[in-house]
Amino acid sequence: MKRNLFVLLSLLVIASVLTACGGAPATATEAPPVVTEPPTEEPATEEPTEAATEAPATEAPSTYEGLLVEAPDCEYGGEIRSIEAVDEFTVKFNLCVPDPAFPSKIAFSSFAIQPQEHLEATEGRPLENPIGTGPYMVESWERGNQLVFTRFDDYWGEPALNQTLVFRWSTESAQRLLELQSGTVDAIDNPGPDDFETIEADENLQLIPREALSIFYIGFNNNPTAEGFDNSTNPLANEQVRQAIAMGIDRSRIVDNFYPPGSAVASHFTPCSIPNGCVGEEWYEFDVEAAQALLAEAGYPDGFETVINYRDVVRGYLPDPNVVAQDIQAQLQENLNITANIEVMESGAFLDAADSGQLTGIHLLGWGADYPDQTNFLGYHFGAGSSDQFGDKFDDIVEAIEAGAQLASDDERAPHYEAANNAIKQHVPMIPVAWGGSGVAYKAAVEGAHASPLGNESFAVTGIPGQDTFVWMQNAEPISLYCADETDGESLRACEQVTQSLLGYEIGGTAVEPALAESYEPNEDLTEWTFHLRQGVLFHDGSTLDANDVVTSLSVQWDAAHPLHTGNTGGFTYWSGLFGPFLNAPPQ
Repeated sequence: MKRNLFVLLSLLVIASVLTACGGAPATATEAPPVVTEPPTEEPATEEPTEAATEAPATEAPSTYEGLLVEAPDCEYGGEIRSIEAVDEFTVKFNLCVPDPAFPSKIAFSSFAIQPQEHLEATEGRPLENPIGTGPYMVESWERGNQLVFTRFDDYWGEPALNQTLVFRWSTESAQRLLELQSGTVDAIDNPGPDDFETIEADENLQLIPREALSIFYIGFNNNPTAEGFDNSTNPLANEQVRQAIAMGIDRSRIVDNFYPPGSAVASHFTPCSIPNGCVGEEWYEFDVEAAQALLAEAGYPDGFETVINYRDVVRGYLPDPNVVAQDIQAQLQENLNITANIEVMESGAFLDAADSGQLTGIHLLGWGADYPDQTNFLGYHFGAGSSDQFGDKFDDIVEAIEAGAQLASDDERAPHYEAANNAIKQHVPMIPVAWGGSGVAYKAAVEGAHASPLGNESFAVTGIPGQDTFVWMQNAEPISLYCADETDGESLRACEQVTQSLLGYEIGGTAVEPALAESYEPNEDLTEWTFHLRQGVLFHDGSTLDANDVVTSLSVQWDAAHPLHTGNTGGFTYWSGLFGPFLNAPPQ
């Protein structure tokens, strides 16, 4: 497969004549002359009438140099063939394969638009100072304490209800609830499993359950010589070992003891409410004797030693990571004689190590839906462009996922996702444990309170009458505010108050709706998508949105050779997870 690809930048130049304010002509020495058709009739020779002594002013077309970024062909393996600014307010995407989920993908906050000039000025790292088009803009970030937003008064949509929005955080669910009860915050994310009844019984509070569109899983690194095994063979590279662990973990015990109402033991990786999420065989039943026999057959009758990595961050899919990790550790020892040493990591370092395949044994992670489609679950985690989290990819899983992703109807997709689910069960890159229920708690006086199934609550529509500041408390501090290169929900939710994508998701729901693009249309085979931008949309710095901002914001993620392909870690995991390998990706 070709790796030494290149980017072609094409400038679409419309000839123009510029006029300066006040009627004085402006010079444009580099602009080509306007070409006009010759008259078809002889010009009139009569003297002009008095009323026509001055020629009417005509508005000359403006010059716009539109960017085009394209791959020479599709052999590099990714989905995108080109991104083009057709004119000032039109952007066209040409794809290598049909993609019926393209609107849902491009609506995600990782693909939000920032000014081309700002990305250049920050050298592709607007980590703490994003310039967006959203209802709020960043006022200050006191690391370790709070993040403060202020209302953007020139917002193109409905203005935010509050002048000031404050984000705070605590990893302890008890602390979050105490702050809500005492009135120091107005809303909290992910109350602890034992707190649901307390909140529901308090007339000063309101609890809004969040639909369980998430998965908690036990992941493996199947690299045969993963670090941490003294250059010997990694037991987790053995498929029978992974199958034995899948049979030897009592997942029902975990869900029953540590998860809130609305949760369920996962029969598949993807929740059943997502089309084709649960086609194919259900996961292995808990069977200690079968697990021990299989482990012995694999060559480990006495077990082995490994590690459990996780981050101490409460998520909707993992409400109490410490006790869940300890329970899994105990089950591995008791059921399979596997000694698993627990290592807690800082959140950002953990996610970076997971994406780059540097976690050496077992890890605890999960996923909440960004949009309700299998491409966001199976495609992102196990497809051709997925990260190295699980080590080597499996061709039969990749092929089935890619085939399903290109079909428009759920019925046509079903056989391919059934094959993918069955192959995931066979190869066990991870163990699906729980579809985790969660919720959001607000003061009873809050209007516009909602819980998003996608975890992207919009605080522009929430507020308390007579109160000009809204305080939100979540599980952890954002890692950065450049969400093109972040995957944690705490960063993404903060970004979503500030930056916007071409499309968006309805508040409190999953339906795609217009955002910076007021309309769009595909071609017949779903390989070309054209978006028409809203005109007059302002960024927080006062500059005006145009098509080149879109091309730049997205091409810096797509093209690994772009000088602005820097970000926080440079991983840009969402891009590769949803659109496949990068353009100009370095050799593996």
